[in-house]
Amino acid sequence: MLKLCINIFLLLAVWSLAQGQTKSEKKVRKNFEKILKKEDVQNGFLQIKSADGTINWKYVEGHFQDGMPVTELNPFHSASVGKMLTATAIIQLVERGELKLDDSVSTHLSAEVMNGLHVYEGVDYSEGITIAHLLKHTSGLPDYIEDAPKDGSADMMTRLFENPEKFWEIEELLNFSKDKLHAHFLPGEGYYYTDTEYILLGLIIEAKYQKQLHDVFSEVFFEPLEMEHSAMYKRSEPLSAGGRMAEFYVDETEISQYESLSMDWAGGGLVTTTDDLLRFQQALFSGEIIKAASLEKMQNWLEESMGTYYGLGLRKYEFKEFSKLLPDLTLIGHSGVNSSFSFYCPELEVYMAGTFNQTNHMETSVKFLMKALTAIRHDLYKDLDL
Repeated sequence: MLKLCINIFLLLAVWSLAQGQTKSEKKVRKNFEKILKKEDVQNGFLQIKSADGTINWKYVEGHFQDGMPVTELNPFHSASVGKMLTATAIIQLVERGELKLDDSVSTHLSAEVMNGLHVYEGVDYSEGITIAHLLKHTSGLPDYIEDAPKDGSADMMTRLFENPEKFWEIEELLNFSKDKLHAHFLPGEGYYYTDTEYILLGLIIEAKYQKQLHDVFSEVFFEPLEMEHSAMYKRSEPLSAGGRMAEFYVDETEISQYESLSMDWAGGGLVTTTDDLLRFQQALFSGEIIKAASLEKMQNWLEESMGTYYGLGLRKYEFKEFSKLLPDLTLIGHSGVNSSFSFYCPELEVYMAGTFNQTNHMETSVKFLMKALTAIRHDLYKDLDL
């Protein structure tokens, strides 16, 4: 009799979980399809996976301009999501004793790179920049991608569109920052999100490995984690051939094949798939590629804006700070300018990755993730004290 009761209880528990999963999945899919109906969104990729494997939802919708449907094998630009890989590679070097977070950047890069890097009110403060400053966006360096040049010339985003066939060398990007942009504050005395810092981190990684950054990523991430469809745009090829690149829009302009997108490198030159991003996230948060103590250091948060925090190459969203009506959940990972995202929710042990490939919908993508996790929390985890 006792055995029968236990079996009935287990069957009811499984049935209840399945019902909740079906209900929440329908909500998530409905919201995903709602975004795909927006006039400026042409494609979307989403994968949601729980650590225990009970959830593994994957949605891919949309078409190329020639009418062909996108599939899960079409890689996409992940933009600033790639900062997580650069930051993690730096943390691995710290664990190996080859770097310290409070090292001056000048200890690891040449005088040629450092000279004139950070000039504030006529004084060069480049020697005062540490590796931690670069990871956390507190160096005061300008952002070579979005800052306006002091001489009134075209900014980098304008140049991207004016000369889409231009391949950008790393030295050119650094020189642009030095010659045309202003530092914003003294090292360590503020917060300013800038991709210039991640160029320097990429150069440090190359100096330590004596290899190009894309080869390092292949060695420490792509190969061991079987991220077979990931590569650095215009600089490497994936381990396994996939489909063609998913189209990426800035308003109505499709730019996925622009050579000039090579201007985004260690701060966001990664092309990938949802499967590969989730492999990386799971390895990061399970202790497979860095130690738990190192991951904790990466989560030394600084407020970026309301409800949003930045650590060492990681971004966090606190739901309750956006609305008291939301559950007490967090998202930890990174987002990108094309509405790309890769996050982990520690409270529910759920991973999420994808993109809507449209620069107009960065905020939309974050709101979507909050709705998705709220639905999952409500339907599958009602008994959790959250």
